Amino acid sequence: MTLEKLLGELKCEVTAGNSKEKVNPSEIEIRDIANDNRKIDDGSLFICIIGANFDGHSCAAEAFDKGAAAIVIQHDVELPDDCKKPVVRVEDTRYAMAFISAAFFDHPASKLKTIGITGTKGKTTTTYLIKSMLENAGHKVGLIGTIEVIIGDEHIHAENTTPESYNLQEYMARMVEAGCDSVVMEVSSQGLMLHRSQGFTFDLGIFTNIEPDHIGPNEHKDFEDYMHCKGLLFKQCRVGICNGDDVHTEDILEGHTCEVETYGFNKGVDIRAVNLAYIRKPGNLGVFFDTEGLINMHAEITNPGKFSVYNALCAIAVARHFGCTPDEIASALKIAKVKGRIEMVKVSDDFTLMIDYAHNAMALKSLLTTLRDYRPNRLICLFGCGGNRSKLRRYEMGEVSGKYADFTIITSDNPRFEEPLDIIADIETGMKKTDGKYIKIADRKEAIAYAIDHGEQGDIIVLAGKGHEDYQEIKGVKYHMDERELIREILEERKH
Repeated sequence: MTLEKLLGELKCEVTAGNSKEKVNPSEIEIRDIANDNRKIDDGSLFICIIGANFDGHSCAAEAFDKGAAAIVIQHDVELPDDCKKPVVRVEDTRYAMAFISAAFFDHPASKLKTIGITGTKGKTTTTYLIKSMLENAGHKVGLIGTIEVIIGDEHIHAENTTPESYNLQEYMARMVEAGCDSVVMEVSSQGLMLHRSQGFTFDLGIFTNIEPDHIGPNEHKDFEDYMHCKGLLFKQCRVGICNGDDVHTEDILEGHTCEVETYGFNKGVDIRAVNLAYIRKPGNLGVFFDTEGLINMHAEITNPGKFSVYNALCAIAVARHFGCTPDEIASALKIAKVKGRIEMVKVSDDFTLMIDYAHNAMALKSLLTTLRDYRPNRLICLFGCGGNRSKLRRYEMGEVSGKYADFTIITSDNPRFEEPLDIIADIETGMKKTDGKYIKIADRKEAIAYAIDHGEQGDIIVLAGKGHEDYQEIKGVKYHMDERELIREILEERKH
């Protein structure tokens, strides 16, 4: 493919090396794209990306030495004076990479119905709900998210919630080849900020909710920046489907360029949930509800609480755009399951145990208050916090668990490069602001064993924070650790 075709309508300047001599991009043949200097091959286009710890512009000369046909830059680079190879200067190389990647893979998004979901909470669950609904109605749906990428029968472990733009376009191209007609993806604030999801327009953009999260040195500078980045999706979609009950929805939609639909419980939304009733069966917590507005139907979901209804409403709103019938939607809602999202694990006939990804104060409060509505004998919360992240999250989660759980087991999560006991001490600081009872057990397996051994009739026990994750990150190394396996091991050990 020629460099001219890859650049498309991008605003750029193509010169010979660092000179002002113009180069005709239609005469430059490109065989591949790379943004990692270790992956440069003959004939590739090397895109110089500025990362958190490394600037790809420092590899400009190396790229040409390795056979790159051209490079893309956003600031000056050092090249030999006699270098006359094509240099493409753009305003932002990450932004340019998204459009270049889309062109390289022949604009796969144009051959799919694209659904992008952003928000602090609910993205993962809602993507699976939507996938289940659409497949129930006969569609073939690809999925890109926090847990995995699904292309047909292939499941690929996800490194980032929203992949780098080149990988995202490649995944969508593979979905087209696999016969998918649509794709549903989680679009993180980081992904939007770093232009990973640029290069096409989403058919549907979803906003679930927002609370302060991902704010810190390596993430967003403040809540306003976080909201701004979330809002970028609604300048890149045709129809926006938003949680009409969230107090920040107007801020998120500021400057939007899409049509807007809303869902929720409040009057005035386009799809409203009414007539809620809770379901509690052994090992199964759920909700009945009806909808009114743009679609009228009765629904049953096998996840507990109001926030699960929000996720379902969002999925219903999307399914309506695909022409799904109320019967197709209702049957899909009953069977949809998501690993690590209020995932029930049968341990005992006496109490209920579940695994959930709640790893910030908002998610934990939402989960615990929801479970309170099911009137447990005791609500037990086991959690830890990740290392090398905001200490504020630890204080807040400790305080939330202290207020809303009857008993808390503070343990380790992903300590990364911090000491687990230091993180636990920070959580304890928040816990001590409450009258909540707690115990500290640093080893997560021991902590889970304690919870199981001390479970009482009618208790609900939540293992929070890890969710779908099957590892524990310690000192830069990811060790295999799956809570489901830990539970099986504990139960097996109790037999002997």
